[in-house]
Amino acid sequence: MSVKYVKGVALALCASLSMSAGSALAQQAKSLDELLGFVKQGQATEAAENRQREQRFANDKANQASELKRAEAERARQEALSTELENTFEENERLIAAKREVLKEKLGTLTELFGHLTSAAGDLASNFEVSLASAQYPGREVFLRELVDKMSNSDALPSIEEIEQVWFELLREIRETGVVTTFSAGVSSPAGELVEREVLRVGAFNIVDTDGNYLSYQNNHLSELPRQPSGPYNGWAADLASASGGLNPFGVDPTGPSGGSYLAAIIDTPNLVERWHQGGYVGYAISALGVFAFLLAIIRFGYLAAVGSKVSAQLKSEKANENNPLGRVLKIHEDNPNMDTETLELKLSEGVLKETPRLESGLTLLKIIAAIAPLMGLLGTVTGMILTFQAITIFGAGDPKAMAGGISSALITTVLGLLVAIPTVLMYTIVNGRAQRIIHILDEQTTGMVAEHTEANLRS
Repeated sequence: MSVKYVKGVALALCASLSMSAGSALAQQAKSLDELLGFVKQGQATEAAENRQREQRFANDKANQASELKRAEAERARQEALSTELENTFEENERLIAAKREVLKEKLGTLTELFGHLTSAAGDLASNFEVSLASAQYPGREVFLRELVDKMSNSDALPSIEEIEQVWFELLREIRETGVVTTFSAGVSSPAGELVEREVLRVGAFNIVDTDGNYLSYQNNHLSELPRQPSGPYNGWAADLASASGGLNPFGVDPTGPSGGSYLAAIIDTPNLVERWHQGGYVGYAISALGVFAFLLAIIRFGYLAAVGSKVSAQLKSEKANENNPLGRVLKIHEDNPNMDTETLELKLSEGVLKETPRLESGLTLLKIIAAIAPLMGLLGTVTGMILTFQAITIFGAGDPKAMAGGISSALITTVLGLLVAIPTVLMYTIVNGRAQRIIHILDEQTTGMVAEHTEANLRS
């Protein structure tokens, strides 16, 4: 029934197509007879095309049925193969479990031994990666890593030669930690250039080149430290590299290559110039103030020393010399021998007062500098602490090292202020003592001259 319905629909479609074709031909026909001929011709053509379509539909239907049968047969074959493979897999699982039980039974106490061997090989490989001896004997950890993988990821057993190799590498590492030896190796300079150098290894502690430069060993590679330790360490290293025997001083990092924290701390410690620069502009101002105070104190000390020597020479002379304060004061008495006592005393006091500012010049400034320097240091510290706390507010306090560095830099100005104030106070004390000694001599001599003048007047 459905097939007939489909054929009817196909015939109707063909009729509509023929009508449309006929209409197209009708537009070209010039008479009814010609139009009728065109319609008959179109019906014949369409009938042939319809028969061809029906034949193709029948062939496709037959092919689809054949493909369906072929697919059903392939599915049945694959289902049978899957069942067979599942049975084989289960059989292999049972066989593997049985073989493992047999292996475990045969190994017995060797299982614990191999476990210890695996652990020792792994620890030894980790130590070799950072050991300075690996710079001289590279690639030792590769064998150990392969042995650990072999024993951990498969059922293969280590051979006697492999076990002895682990024992040999362990003994060699123990020996090399106490040996001072020289060998050639590639070393990277701070500029990144790889150069072959003669290097000296001091056990497992430090490694240097023959010029005394300390080297670091990281990622199986030797490189020169960009900043060498200050002091005599480099000279000691060079002397040790050129020595043929005996005892030689050498700077050894006791924390070893695995830590290296002591040598790193020495290298990272700022020197005096770097610490001075940490003080910033306030530190520079304090330093300039200190230099000015030192120069002023030296100048005043030299001046007072020269004046003091002239005053000492004047004390030994009977005649007044105007090249010194005491001589100029004595000159007043020589010029006015008959003056009354009260007037002479006033004149001498006036002369002493004229000399005092010259002798005390700059002392007040030294005292002010000694008082201002600590205050400037405190100002720099407070400013630095404000900047540190602002950084903590922005970035958080997750890095104590950065906080400590900021606080340390802030305290540099306080140290600079004290370093300027303390010597300035000492210099002020010394210079002021010199000046007061000369002023005391002037007062003493003027008092003596007044007393002698009064006594002479009384006798007369």
